[in-house]
Amino acid sequence: MFIDHSDIFIKAGDGGDGCHSFSKGKGQRYKRPNGGDGGKGGDVIIVSDNNVQTLVNFYFQKHFKADSGYNASSNHKKGADGRDCIIRVPIGTVVRDRDEEITYCDLDKAARSVVIARGGEGGKGNSRKRDATPGKDGEEKNIRLELKLVADVGIIGYPNVGKSSLVSRVSNARPKIANYPFTTKTPALGLVRLDPERSFLVCDIPGLIEGAHSGRGLGDEFLRHVERTKVLVHMIDMAGVDGRDPVHDLEAINKEIGLYNPVLKKRPQILAANKMDLPEATENLERFKKKIKKKIHPVSCVTGEGIKEMLEAAYKKLKA
Repeated sequence: MFIDHSDIFIKAGDGGDGCHSFSKGKGQRYKRPNGGDGGKGGDVIIVSDNNVQTLVNFYFQKHFKADSGYNASSNHKKGADGRDCIIRVPIGTVVRDRDEEITYCDLDKAARSVVIARGGEGGKGNSRKRDATPGKDGEEKNIRLELKLVADVGIIGYPNVGKSSLVSRVSNARPKIANYPFTTKTPALGLVRLDPERSFLVCDIPGLIEGAHSGRGLGDEFLRHVERTKVLVHMIDMAGVDGRDPVHDLEAINKEIGLYNPVLKKRPQILAANKMDLPEATENLERFKKKIKKKIHPVSCVTGEGIKEMLEAAYKKLKA
């Protein structure tokens, strides 16, 4: 199960109480204060881990709490600090506040760690000739975890244009493939190897439709995974199998990504005219070329036509 967002509750540990005690040794006329300080509460720390791929663990576990600090004791003995709570998330996770418009961190690299909730300070003992104080409460927050996949190349386009077929043909990913729209419901990552020394990560984005930027068809959830890609492969059904117009498809999807995030419209694009093994595609391609004055890569995920050239073009843009 692929989960790319989750709401959880976190609570740092409370500080231990300071001790209020006195001692009187031989030859002492008055008792002396000897209460120790309480231990600090544990922090809640979020760590990006290369071995974690999705947020599925947070679908089942919603509450995370660090240990509280231990209370102090007499004879100036300090209480032990509480253990930290370590939360491991996939690379590319953004941590936001669920109740306010606050972004705490963006864990876009491996082994990054952030203290998201600090444990309470331990209380002070009376050994300083002041009354002992209780420990302070640890921070608690409702936070949202959002995963943005980290890939070099993102494949975008309408449903049923052949994105999953391309990914399964050129990489080690095996997304579900079927001849109907919305087969792909979750993003899929795959590694493309051009040769032993050249490779890149590709991400198959589920099909987008008009209104995707505002959440229609879960489009905003899918577009989030495009934000980290460096190059976009825009796949177009040149045969118009579902009765759509290739020119309209190109313009509509570009409009949606621009409305979602204007920066994405400036991202380098590779135009892949797919399904060139069908007779209708040849006629549509000629009309498409007259309206779209850009480099077009005719490809077929069935026969493999043009795919190697398209991947080389994507790699060239990555290096540029």
